[in-house]
Amino acid sequence: MTMTPVKTPPGPKPLLEGTPAAHLAVRLFVLIPPTLAFLVAAPLAWGWGLGWVDVALFVLFWVVAGLGITIGYHRHFTHGSFKAKRGLKIALALCGHLAVQGEVTAWVADHRRHHAFSDKEGDPHSPWAYGTTPAALAKGFWHAHMGWMFNNEVTNAERFAPDLLADKDIQRIDKLLPYLTAASFLLPALLGGLLTWSWWGALTAFFWAGLVRIAFLHHVTWSVNSICHLIGERPFKSKDKAANVWPLAIFSFGESWHNLHHSDPTCARHGVLRGQIDISARTIWLFEKLGWVWDVRWPTERRLARLRG
Repeated sequence: MTMTPVKTPPGPKPLLEGTPAAHLAVRLFVLIPPTLAFLVAAPLAWGWGLGWVDVALFVLFWVVAGLGITIGYHRHFTHGSFKAKRGLKIALALCGHLAVQGEVTAWVADHRRHHAFSDKEGDPHSPWAYGTTPAALAKGFWHAHMGWMFNNEVTNAERFAPDLLADKDIQRIDKLLPYLTAASFLLPALLGGLLTWSWWGALTAFFWAGLVRIAFLHHVTWSVNSICHLIGERPFKSKDKAANVWPLAIFSFGESWHNLHHSDPTCARHGVLRGQIDISARTIWLFEKLGWVWDVRWPTERRLARLRG
């Protein structure tokens, strides 16, 4: 299967809209520093430049930002898997921004377009975009993993995320993108410096809990776009090639149980079979017990039976 470049469909609300210069700048800022951090991470890890404070801060910010993406950006804002109190909604949006994956509105618009055209023409990041030969799949993998962000495309939020454009809380938070991005790098450094009472502790925390943590979380997120649409098990029926890739389950907080998600996108739990750990779903369950969320769309045995392939 070969996909041609995205064409603007007829109607008042096209798939794509003009690309501001800031869009490219954000994408480059997202990609370059974390990638460079990975290239020098290995030599720094051997015997110096890494301590328990760095590890603890890495895990803390990885969990907070990661759940901000999986529970906030994805399951709540994109798919409406549950309703949340205003305070939690705002907290999820702020935490998601710490992952440095862009504004809530833009992220949601991209992901809704992905579901609308999954693995077909119009999907912003399908690994099947160039065909099924080994060379085409290699090119498609790069495109799905991170290459798609270099395209001069901006998904039309008016078409795909009008609810978020109308949400004053989200629009205020999205305008804070530069400051929240800076905070994602500087907060670990500040905490590292205070906990070790040293500039060296601030520097190593900035590196490990800032740069490396963001790069790690990016590649986990991108792997759901790429790997989980190429290989894995597909126990449930879906209109695309979304599959389950179990080695990513812990790192992605349950997002890599991708087959059920594409079979039933609004379901709050993605890992529905025995042994499928879904940390995001368990956190949503906890929020429900605390009374912070309601109308959670949990799976039912009857619905799962209908979805089985």
